[in-house]
Amino acid sequence: MNALIIGNGGREHALAWKISQSPLVKKIYVAPGNAGTDIDSLLNNINITDIDLLIKFAKDKNIDLTIVGPEVPLSNGIVNKFRENDLYIFGPTSEAAQLESSKDFSKKFMKRYGIPTAEFSTFTNAKLAHEYINQKGTPIVIKADGLAAGKGVIVAMTNEEAHNAIDSMLSDNQFGDAGARIVIEEFLNGEEVSFIVICDGKTILPLASSQDHKRLLDNDLGPNTGGMGAYSPAPIVTPEIHNKIMNDVIHPTIEGMKKDGIKFTGFLYAGLMIDKNNKIKTLEFNCRMGDPETQPILFRLKSDLFKILLDASQSRLNEHNIEWENNSAITIVMAAKNYPNQPRINDEINGLDSKNHDTYVFHAGTILANSKILTSGGRVLGITAKAKTLEQATNKAYKLIDNINFDGAQYRNDIGKKAFK
Repeated sequence: MNALIIGNGGREHALAWKISQSPLVKKIYVAPGNAGTDIDSLLNNINITDIDLLIKFAKDKNIDLTIVGPEVPLSNGIVNKFRENDLYIFGPTSEAAQLESSKDFSKKFMKRYGIPTAEFSTFTNAKLAHEYINQKGTPIVIKADGLAAGKGVIVAMTNEEAHNAIDSMLSDNQFGDAGARIVIEEFLNGEEVSFIVICDGKTILPLASSQDHKRLLDNDLGPNTGGMGAYSPAPIVTPEIHNKIMNDVIHPTIEGMKKDGIKFTGFLYAGLMIDKNNKIKTLEFNCRMGDPETQPILFRLKSDLFKILLDASQSRLNEHNIEWENNSAITIVMAAKNYPNQPRINDEINGLDSKNHDTYVFHAGTILANSKILTSGGRVLGITAKAKTLEQATNKAYKLIDNINFDGAQYRNDIGKKAFK
């Protein structure tokens, strides 16, 4: 069988790497891919991003299943268009993807169906937004309504930060159309968890839990990023918490979509806050796997991912259980100089020749040029390791980082440490 992976980040490299292990798969194409997928002899990069051209490619190459990694093509209706051409594709339609592509849609959906979330209000008028901040005070969270590559969220700890965030989005157009409308919501205390499930419209199959680290600097300081590291499983997700998430968040979301006339298929990602009393609130929904959460999750997966997703694309997910290795995995992101603002590109990367069963370097913002691997984006590499304990896995990952270098590389030194206790 032939598979096509859409995207060029660390998530897509991890998906392609895992799918290449399936005995069912003969050929895997990644569109457009990165240097990591380029140098893998089992994978084939194709420089196509236009949806109509991807449909033509899928037909010409007899693609049995297309898997969509990032959010933008989902929002642009790639799943709708592939299905109109009788092509199997795994992901949500553009109607379902509104759970991610519009914060306003998502928050109103949660309120309508009683899904626990933070108190919020939506604004397009800067003056009214400033008045709301003055009324509510800080800390408070300001979010661009649309897709902003994981960077459209400002956690404002002071009034000055909050007012500046409003001006940058609504007045200065920092995020373009994505920030023409903003959602302001209450600040929540607790521990964040990423909870991802596979859904075929009827059956829900939960993946292993994970925890992301959004802030750029150690101790959760600095600006928000697309994610600086993640580990799986997240110890805070006990069996009791797992059941609570499924009952209070996941099932009501899938059922609420049905009531709205939308069949949800694909990955559903719930970003959750769990407070000291084990009370759960939903921070956000994504309609795809998280990045970098995908990397440690798939590094622990024993089951055949291609078979699961192929059957899910044909509403046969009920035939599957899912098996995990009894260990922990971690991914630490190495980012480019000046990330997340204006990351520098074209720095040469050295030290990538590690060969170890328990470690792997997933590429994200990389490109192969003249036989050299260069940086080409903000988050460059996902250094991934697994071991019996999370602490052992973390030590392996940081040891691997010591051997890898590119000018201006930045990474956090505390990924996973809050889970050691």
